[in-house]
Amino acid sequence: MRRLGLDQLMEWKTKKGHKPLIINGIRQVGKTWLMKEFGRLHYKNTAYILFEKNSRLQDLFSADMDTSRILTGLELESGKKIYPYNTLIIFDEIQECPNALTALKYFNENAPEYDIVAAGSLLGVFLHKDVSFPVGKVEFMNLYPLAFSEFLTAIGEEKLKDLVKSCDWELIKVFKDKLIDYLKMYFFTGGMPEVVLEFSKERNFYLAREMQNDILDSYQQDFSKHIPINDLQRTRLIWDSIPVQLSKDNKKFIYKDVQKNATSSTFETSLAWLENCGLVHKVPRVSKPALPLKGYANTGAFKLFFCDVGLLSAISGLDARTILEGDAMFTEFKGALTEQYVCQEMKHFSNITLAYWTNDSATAEIDFVIQTDSKIIPIEVKSSINLKAKSLSVYREKFSPKTEIRASLANFNRSGNLYDIPLYMLSEFKMIVEG
Repeated sequence: MRRLGLDQLMEWKTKKGHKPLIINGIRQVGKTWLMKEFGRLHYKNTAYILFEKNSRLQDLFSADMDTSRILTGLELESGKKIYPYNTLIIFDEIQECPNALTALKYFNENAPEYDIVAAGSLLGVFLHKDVSFPVGKVEFMNLYPLAFSEFLTAIGEEKLKDLVKSCDWELIKVFKDKLIDYLKMYFFTGGMPEVVLEFSKERNFYLAREMQNDILDSYQQDFSKHIPINDLQRTRLIWDSIPVQLSKDNKKFIYKDVQKNATSSTFETSLAWLENCGLVHKVPRVSKPALPLKGYANTGAFKLFFCDVGLLSAISGLDARTILEGDAMFTEFKGALTEQYVCQEMKHFSNITLAYWTNDSATAEIDFVIQTDSKIIPIEVKSSINLKAKSLSVYREKFSPKTEIRASLANFNRSGNLYDIPLYMLSEFKMIVEG
C-alpha cells in the first residue's frame, strides 16, 4: 500500500532545520504503519517506542530532560542503536506519557540531529488539554483515510491512477466507466486502510462492511472511555445525527435536529471533542468569498461531515447492491456521499481552507468554497451528469470568480472560467486549473 503521507514525511526529512513531527489522525487510519514504513524505506535504523502500558518509559521521562540520558534509555528499550540523522525515532501513543511530549522541545533545542516522529490515538483531544506543550518546537502533519488515488493503487489499479494523473482526456473518456465503477466501490469501502487492504484481496463488500462496523464500534467505545459522563450522551446524539443532517436538501447542521429545543451551548463541548479527535470535519459558511476565507466564516453556521465516506455509508446502512444501480451511489441521501467525498479529497491538500457559501435569503448555495494559496474557488458538486447549476450562476453574477469548478460524473470540459471536472479527477484539480 502506497500512502501520500510518505511523500509528506519525505518533504519533512529533507527540509533543513526540521523539528520533531507530530502526526494527527483518527484511530485505525494507519499512523503506526506509516511511521514504520517511512523508517524502513529511508533510515538505517528505526527505534520504535510504544508508550502504552510501559512503566519503564514513564520513569525514563520523569527524571529530567537530559536528552543524552533519554537517548541511552531509548536504545535500551528499542534494542536499536540510535544514530544521528540515520535513525528514525518513533514515539507511538505518546499521549500516554505527557513528559515525552514535553521532551520534544528539548530534542529540538539540544539534539536536533535526531529525527523524531510521534503519534497517538485521540492525540488531537489530548493536545487541547492543559498539558505542557512544546509550542513552536514541533511540526504537525494530518493523516486522513486513503484518497481515491491511494485506493486505486491499493486495489492493484496503479495504471488507472497514473491515467488520472496524466489528464489525458481522450484516453480517460475511454476508461470513464471503469473509473466510475471504482469510484462507486470507494464510496462503499471508503479509505480506512485495513478495510481497503482486505477488500483488495477478494472484493468482498460484506466483509468490508463488517470491518467498518467494527471500527464504528471502537469509536463508540472511545466515547465511553474518554468523554465525561455528562457529555457522553450528547456526543452520541451528534454522532448519530450526522447521516440525517447530510441527507437534507440544506445540509447545514441544525442542533434541533439532534435534540428538541437543543442549542449550540448544549452541544459545544461534545462537538469540539469529535472535531478535535478528527472524527468529524466542520465546514463553516462564509458570507463573502474573500481573502482570507477564515476571516469571513460564520462559526455558528456550518456543515458537519464524517471522517470517511465508507464509514458514512456504513452508519447510514447503505446496501452493497446500490453499487449496481446506475448512479444511485452518487445520488443516495440527496448526494450526501458525493459531498462527503469532495470534502475528503480536499482535506488531502494541506494548504486548502474549506467553507461553503449561501446568499442571505438561502435560495442559492455553493457546496464548497476553497482558498488555495491566494485563490478563492467555488466548487459546485453534482451527483450525476446533470449540470444545471442555478446557484453557481447566482454566485458568478455576484462575485465574478476567476475560476469555477463543477464536479460531476460528466466528462472534462472548460468554458471560460468554468471547469467541469469529473469527480474521479478531483485529486488533480490544481494542475487542471493552473496548467
